[in-house]
Amino acid sequence: MVLSARVVLVAAVVMGLARTSDGATIFLANLTTSQELAVVNPTLADGVTPRPLSFGSATFVLNDAMTALSFMATIFNIDVTGTQTADVNDNLTAAHIHASSNPGFLPPATAGVVWGFFGAPFNDNNPNDAILTPFATGVGGTFSGKWDLPEGNGTTLAAQLPNILAGRSYINFHTTQFGGGEIRGAIAAVPEPSTMMLLSGGLAILARARRRRTHAQS
Repeated sequence: MVLSARVVLVAAVVMGLARTSDGATIFLANLTTSQELAVVNPTLADGVTPRPLSFGSATFVLNDAMTALSFMATIFNIDVTGTQTADVNDNLTAAHIHASSNPGFLPPATAGVVWGFFGAPFNDNNPNDAILTPFATGVGGTFSGKWDLPEGNGTTLAAQLPNILAGRSYINFHTTQFGGGEIRGAIAAVPEPSTMMLLSGGLAILARARRRRTHAQS
């Protein structure tokens, strides 16, 4: 029991040291239909014929000065140009970051748009860093951009950072069929590679100490 407590303590200390010594903070989001508040059952415009389930992933990097949040997101089976498929239901209409200041916020609850990078509102405009790269073949594409301090949908990055760091934000892609969102991903901070290396090293030391202790008692 004591050793387990030490493991937790060392993990917390190591992660804290790595977070302060490293510059950027990294966030990940796994985009799925199941995270949406409403049930998502993608079909063609006839309302009957199913279409491929959409999905994606996104990576966010908050710089050391906490003045810019860069991101790259790749989505599949959503028509990002309106010409990748003949049907209209899978057409992308908007894409945003949503966030809530409510301490009790829990997915799949919805939150307001705080920064848009495709469609309306569009807030990547000071300067415009938004880039869309449609797939050369297939349906979908890659988005990238940067949320700078002056930007925001009636808010700012500085105002929303506490919500993002607290895990109360998500990235959402909206389509013709699902105006409220077809795929969504909670934005969660993850340890940097150096954090994981330090943590693994600390846990390895504790594991060796435990083996020695067990051996000495046998």
